[in-house]
Amino acid sequence: MAETVKFVERYGTACVKWDMLEQKYGEKEMLSMWVADMDFRCPECVHEAMLEQMQVGAYGYSTMHDRFVKAFVQWEQTRHGYAVDADWVRYAPGVVPAVHWCVASLTEPGDSVLVLPPVYYPFFSAVTDNDRNLVMSQLVLEDGKYRMDLADMEEKIIASHIKMLILCSPHNPLGRVWTRQELEALAALCRKHNVLIVSDEIHQDFVFEGYEHVPMGKITEENMVILTAPSKTFNLAGMSTAVVVIPQADLRAKWDAFAQKIRIMSGNTLGYVAGEAAYLHGAAWLDEVKQIIRSNFELMRDKLQAAFPKLMIPDLEGTYLMWVDFGAYLKPEEQEDFFAHTCKVALDYGNWFKGNGDSCARFNVATSREIVEKAADTIIAALKEKLA
Repeated sequence: MAETVKFVERYGTACVKWDMLEQKYGEKEMLSMWVADMDFRCPECVHEAMLEQMQVGAYGYSTMHDRFVKAFVQWEQTRHGYAVDADWVRYAPGVVPAVHWCVASLTEPGDSVLVLPPVYYPFFSAVTDNDRNLVMSQLVLEDGKYRMDLADMEEKIIASHIKMLILCSPHNPLGRVWTRQELEALAALCRKHNVLIVSDEIHQDFVFEGYEHVPMGKITEENMVILTAPSKTFNLAGMSTAVVVIPQADLRAKWDAFAQKIRIMSGNTLGYVAGEAAYLHGAAWLDEVKQIIRSNFELMRDKLQAAFPKLMIPDLEGTYLMWVDFGAYLKPEEQEDFFAHTCKVALDYGNWFKGNGDSCARFNVATSREIVEKAADTIIAALKEKLA
């Protein structure tokens, strides 16, 4: 029987999502729907495992935990049908650092790296901060669904001599779950032009009925790296424990040489313990969380579209991030003042993600139903008043 998922009040806990609102938005009392973590207490199995570990009473250096790796491998096989060899697994303190490390270790200064906006904005700085050339191929919106523009991608791969493509799968912020056919076409394109794929799959466990996450490793194990973590799945971001899957031996050697150079080969003792427990015993909790997220999405979508039928809201195929195009009612330059100061709702503005998303906004619906409903009602009332 699934345990009951509990909402937690996070004000005053040094929580980025709730305690940095004034610094980020200039308002202290807000409904927080921006940072992509959840307002739910972690599975009880996680707390029990950490308490047991704490009885040891020593927190010295930890190696990459074999039991954690075994639990991750089992999770991938059971949940996604993906057979990961334990020897392929490497540590990173988070997926964002892992993206940076992939760029730094697997490309050379001046190389061109391709991203597909609108997309998770740390991808951009991962390229530019490492003195690589950022190239973008914009995702195309057709019939309310975003797709890759393979012709444009190939043109830019050739023109800019692209060495690496950073993929978001499932896609943040659009909530797209790429199909096997789409991923096969992408892999074929990259294989044709010898482009390394770095696939951020941190949202892999939030895929809803009618859709299936296909790990890139099931499409190809050549010239490919997968980045994922228990952090999104089980609300463990603060545990600083992510997983890098590198099937190809020469790429692993480059990664290992870089990790050795910066002296970060393994991480947080409790992160390994928490991740292992979650992967082994947290599935029922996750299934309940997914029901809450889907219900929250439908509540907000239905309320907003009933009041403003011209809003474009793609279906939530994956992630817990809702993408809403307000272009029919709000100018992009009006968003910050409207949402932050009029509505006092903290969200991620579309222009942060570049591409064609300037009129859009990203909402994190992994929170209480009360917060979702209040945010929707507040936005509806304020927008009606603005348009009156």
